[in-house]
Formats: sequence, C-alpha cells, structure tokens
Amino acid sequence: MLSDVPESYIKSVGQGCTKARKDDINTGREMVNSGGSVPAVVYVANLCVALCVGAALKSDVVLENSATTLNHSMALVQRMEALLTQGNGSDVILRVQTLNTDEVKLIQVHSLVLTLQSNVFDELLQTRNSTAMILRETPDCVAVFDVFIRYLYCGDITVRLNQAIPLHKLASKYHVWDLQQGLTQYMTQHLSSDSPAGHVVSWYQYATQIGDVTLQNSCLQYLSWNLLSVLQSAEWSSVSEELLLTLLQRSDVVLQSELELYEALEAWINQNQPSVETAESALKAIRYAMISPQHLFHLQKKSSVMLKYYESVRDLLFLAFQFHAASPVQLAKYFDVNCSLFTPRNYLSPAWGSPWVINNPTRDDRSFSFQTQLGPSGYDASKRVTWNALFSPRWLPLSVRSAYPEQGSLQPTRTDGGRPRIIVTPATSSPDFAGVSFQKTVIVSARKQGKVVVRHVYNFHQSTEEAGDFLLEADLQRRASEYLIDSSLYLHIIVKPLYHSLIVAKK
Repeated sequence: MLSDVPESYIKSVGQGCTKARKDDINTGREMVNSGGSVPAVVYVANLCVALCVGAALKSDVVLENSATTLNHSMALVQRMEALLTQGNGSDVILRVQTLNTDEVKLIQVHSLVLTLQSNVFDELLQTRNSTAMILRETPDCVAVFDVFIRYLYCGDITVRLNQAIPLHKLASKYHVWDLQQGLTQYMTQHLSSDSPAGHVVSWYQYATQIGDVTLQNSCLQYLSWNLLSVLQSAEWSSVSEELLLTLLQRSDVVLQSELELYEALEAWINQNQPSVETAESALKAIRYAMISPQHLFHLQKKSSVMLKYYESVRDLLFLAFQFHAASPVQLAKYFDVNCSLFTPRNYLSPAWGSPWVINNPTRDDRSFSFQTQLGPSGYDASKRVTWNALFSPRWLPLSVRSAYPEQGSLQPTRTDGGRPRIIVTPATSSPDFAGVSFQKTVIVSARKQGKVVVRHVYNFHQSTEEAGDFLLEADLQRRASEYLIDSSLYLHIIVKPLYHSLIVAKK
C-alpha cells in the first residue's frame, strides 16, 4: 500500500528523478558546448521525459477513485518545432536540389522523426552513406519542402492555394498519407476561393494526371456549374484540350447562352492555336440549333474561326437552319431530335427562365410566375409559356398529404416534419406542346469564401413537376446556412424544352 511507504522515501525518489532529468539535460549541453553532438534518439527521448516529469511536477491532483488526464501536447509541438528550427541534435542534413539547376536547400533534420513519419524516408536513411542525403525535386516542390518537413515534426500545416499541388506531390512521393488525404479535402473545400490566376483548372489537370477521381469529379462539377465566371476569367485560356472537349460535351454547364460559349471557344482557339483535329472537334460540340438564325448568319460572315473551319461544321449549320425553319413535329419526322444538337444547356438568359430571391425562406409558402419561350427554334420564337412556381419550406410528400373535402382536391399539409419543396407547372396547356417535353432546372446559389457560386443544381421533368430531393440536406433555419445569402434563398429556374420523335424517322 502507498500509505505504508514513508513520506521521506517518496520525496527522495521525486528528487532523484528531478536530479536525473537535470543531469541528462546538462550532459546534452556539455556535449553541444564541447563541439560534439547529441544523438537524435537521445535528444528526442529527453524531450519526452522532460515533458512527462514537468507534467507530474505541475499536477497536485490526488488519484483516488478517478484518473485525470494531463495534456501538454501543444508544448511538445512547440519543442519539436524548436528542435527543427535550431537543429539541435540533428544527425542528417537534407540537400534538396532543384532539378536541372545547381540550387540546393539545406535542412537539418533528425532521422528518428523522418523514420516515424515516412517509410520512404526510412528506406532512404538506411541506404545513405554519409550524414548528408541528396533529394532532387521540381522547383515548386523545393519552394515548400521546409513546410513539408515542418509538418513531419509538428503535425499541422498552413496551406495556401498555390501550395496545394506541390505539397500533395511531396505527401504522395514520401507516403505521408494523412497529409495527402488532408490536402485532397482542402482542395475540394476551396474550389470557390479567389486567386489571381485561378486554380481549379490546374487542380483538375493535376487530379487527372495522378488519377484522383474524387478530386477530378469535384473540380469538373464546379467548373460546369460555374462556367459563366470561368469564361470571363484568365483561367479560361489555361484550359487543356481534354478539359475543353469534356466541358463542351456536357449539358449541365451554367452560362448565359450558347452564343457566349461559341465566342469563348473562338477566343480559346485564337490564343492556344490547337491542332486542326482539336479545333474541329470543339467546334462540332457547339449546339448551333440553340443559337438564333440572326446570330448564325453573323458568325458565318464575321467569325474568323468559323471562316477557317467552315467545312467541318457546314452540315451542322445547315441542320440548325432547318431546325429554326420547321416545327418540331415536322422536324422529328426526318431527323433524330434526341441528339445533343437540339438539347439545351443551363442558359441564364431571360428566354429560358428567371431568377427568384426568397427572403426569409422558412417563414411561409411563396409563389412566383414567369414566362419562357416555347422552344429555341425560330418557328416557336414568338410563342410564350407561363409557369407557376410554388416554394414551401415544410412540404410533405404526396403520399401523406391530407384531403380537404370542401375543395374536393388534395392540398399540402405543412408540419414541422416536412422539408423544403418546389413545384413548377405550366399555367395553361396548349396544342403547341405536342412533340415537346419540359425539363425544369433549379439552380441554388450560395456564398463561399466570400464569392457567390452555384451551390447545387436540381433537375426534374414534366411528369413529376416536383424536385423530390430539393434542398434535402439544407438547414434553412440557420441564418448562417451555406445555402443562404444574407438570410435569403437565391434560385434561378430554367425550363428546357426537349424534343422527341412522334414518328419514326425515315432511314
């Protein structure tokens, strides 16, 4: 029993531990002062002993029936950082050489720390022939190598947008998996951050290069939903040929109009001067049927790119003019109208939909009416469709709505257990709807890192009239909700006519 041990003996043991600690530290000082070096293992071990003894001396807690945890991890991090900065007890010098140059960065390190953090460093240290170890890295990796090494000592890191890729390269090369995963998450969460030259395009290209599908898809989705801002930035000219063709093939890109996309493509071709094959493939991906005949005539005569590559897109232009001259029903008799040429993208121009800002969206139901053109063809240019939109912050599914006998129809039941819903329906029906179905798209904008971006895109068709997963994960009750801007819900509703064949096309 502890109570049976004389108090004088306990005090003498404590004093002995303290004296031993001081002796170890003084011994280390004497070795350093005399020109010698303290082995890294001994030096790091002394640090841990000092912290543990210090913790014991600082605690007056009597352990009876419960245990108390003493946490001095921050002090350990600070001492580890000082160990790296001062180089005390270092047994390895890293000579980090920039590839194809004579530039060398010297970093004093401790083999024990590097071995614990990286199996790659462990293997390199076992095969070295001297205290110096030569590492060859690209210029961008050399610039952040000291930041990378500091992470190995301290376990935390401050990252800037332009450092994400080189740090990720180093973490992957030296198998520091926690840092690699943390940087991937950092890039996914900072796609909307502002940077002078842009960064999402370079992150996408890097993710493609290393085969990181998760990061690649996140970047591609961000670029698609925010293509309008990308087209107007310096980042657009840095888009690779592969990424350009991928974006041009997508229908979920958000932009003002198809004409805007053509003009951006023309600028990209003039600046990057791609191969003839790449230029023709890109121009063939433009959906000319979504551009008005007046603008198509203008492009034929004034666009330098169109004049240069006219033969490669002549048939597409001819088909677009036919599309504008005939009714959709007539056109469907002879052509496949389900192809991408006749499929609209997410256009923000007034002919396709309308913005809708809902202040205090959790307060009550809201309704809104707007008009769109019946279809993008010149034949339907003068025809308008009126749409009614209804937003409810707490709307129950159709299966659990209660009936109101006095009205003889099903009405929504709103309870605290409901979730946000939006319904978009035509105000009237018309024979002009023959051969056309409508896809509704609701774009939700939000502010991220001080920048307004597209937060989510919801699609639903005429047969449902309702987006079942609309704002499913949003908490609109919180004023700081990531789906709100200044306590308001920013929506943009787009109605896209989709043509389908009524009669089998002739072969």
